[in-house]
Parts: sequence; structure tokens; C-alpha cells
Amino acid sequence: MSNAATFDTRTEARIPVESPLAYSYRRSGAPAPTRASRVVLRERPFLGHLVLRGGAIVLDEAVREVLGVSLPGEPQGLVQDAEGVRSIQWLSPDEWLVIVPGGEEFELENRLRQALGGAHFAISNVSGGQTLLELEGEAARELLMKSVVYDVHPSHFPVGRGVTTVFAKATVILRRPAESRWELVVRRSFADYTYRWLLDAGEEYAIGVER
Repeated sequence: MSNAATFDTRTEARIPVESPLAYSYRRSGAPAPTRASRVVLRERPFLGHLVLRGGAIVLDEAVREVLGVSLPGEPQGLVQDAEGVRSIQWLSPDEWLVIVPGGEEFELENRLRQALGGAHFAISNVSGGQTLLELEGEAARELLMKSVVYDVHPSHFPVGRGVTTVFAKATVILRRPAESRWELVVRRSFADYTYRWLLDAGEEYAIGVER
């Protein structure tokens, strides 16, 4: 077990919390999806986000033991558990992003530290600094083509890929976990900007927001 001081960043249940987009909904609205909506936007706030750094072999053994899945086998890879609710993404040669249901991250961090023992590694809980936005629908890729510099054509961006790229004038992690669903992992400070951009860019597709 590492000697790093760890603590649960989740506030007590009686303290009210707001998602990174709470202000955006009040300021910019949240148009409900209609039959004409070719893109649907959802925020998945309060998930657990952990950044792992270290050697791939050592980390892979620990992740398989604790989460039951292996690290992605290639750069820009994205893997999910059997339920599709926990994921691991390769960010850089020695860096991975783990996303789990909210409330699991502190226990997961402690179990990973226990499994890694005296190995050289780092685990950072970045849950409070990020949120995840989902785009789904037949025009989701068209909307992204207007917004990101990365090539999102299916031949270049298949299911199971994730990249760090430029979205408008912000930096996001763009992921494709399913055929018709895309995810944007956004820093909290860029959440409102990204949301308003999506509403504007998605207007021609009658974008709707599910809350």
C-alpha cells in the first residue's frame, strides 16, 4: 500500500451539489428533445474520474484484479466493462483515464493502491474538475465535424477510440463508446462554453437536451 494521504472528495449527502451545467441550464435553457431532434445531448455529472500513471504491465495487473478489465491494448484505445458503465482510456504512453459510477472512485483508488503496493505509480482523483457530455443521434457526427479538428469519419474514428482534441477553442477528450453515441469529457471551467456551442451548432439538427 502506498503512503500517499487519500481522502474522499465527495461532500456529505446533506450538502446540496450542482452539476457543472446547472448554471448553463438556467442561463441558456435546455430545449427538450422532439420528434425532429437528430441529436440529443445529455450530461452525466458526478461520475468518478481517476487518472492513472505508471508502467503499463504493473497497472494492467492491478486494474484487471480490481476492475475486471484490462488496459486498452493500443494507443487511443477505449475499453468498457461488461455493463458498459466503467471505462478505461489510454491518454498517453503512461497515462490512463478511468471513469466509474459516482461514489465508487474513492474505494477504487484505495483498492488500486493496495494492489499496486510498492510499484511506481500515481493516481489522481479529478472527478470534481470534469464532467461528461453525451451526444447521440443520426446527426451527432455532423455536429462534431463542425466543432472538432480531429477526423471523426468512421474509417478513422471507430467505436472504441478516444482522443484529446480541440473543440471550438476548448480542449476536450472525445470518445466513441458506441456506434451512435459520442462522449465529450470536459473540464468544469469549459462546461458552459461547450454546452452553449453545442446548442448553437446543433440548432439546425433540432438538438434536444435530456436532463
